[in-house]
Amino acid sequence: MTFTEKLLTAPAPIEVGGRRIKRYHVTSDPAGIEPGVERAAYALLPELLPAPDGTPPASFVVLHRGGDTGAYLNVYSWAWDNALHFVGAAAGQPVLGCPDTDPTRFVRIGPGLIGCVWELAPLLHERDAWVRHLLAPDRPDLDGYLADSLAAGTTGDRA
Repeated sequence: MTFTEKLLTAPAPIEVGGRRIKRYHVTSDPAGIEPGVERAAYALLPELLPAPDGTPPASFVVLHRGGDTGAYLNVYSWAWDNALHFVGAAAGQPVLGCPDTDPTRFVRIGPGLIGCVWELAPLLHERDAWVRHLLAPDRPDLDGYLADSLAAGTTGDRA
């Protein structure tokens, strides 16, 4: 099996349950993630977001459409001012507890996995953006953070 980077895009942020959410999509399909998969994934978001704790209510998600029947939703939420809360969901991947191979039937997955090599691409950028816009300045800038996304391209080779 030959390794190939996938395509990464950053759709506009959304708001769910009072939390502002930056989005990343990962797929090998130049047409993007199928609308039905996207709708099903984001419908599960309210169940995957943590309760407010005084940290600016921001999260980022990585929605990944695998090359087979799988689809994956990684939800990273800022907590305790400087830490990431993680919850994952998957669809179409019975080995992860999904009921079938339907890529729109998302279920929460257990702890342990935080993302595959394609899904981890935004993590360093998001860490640096959080520091740049919320922790380092005298006045936190949540809007600046939300506007600061990893540029579209591939999931790797960003040196």
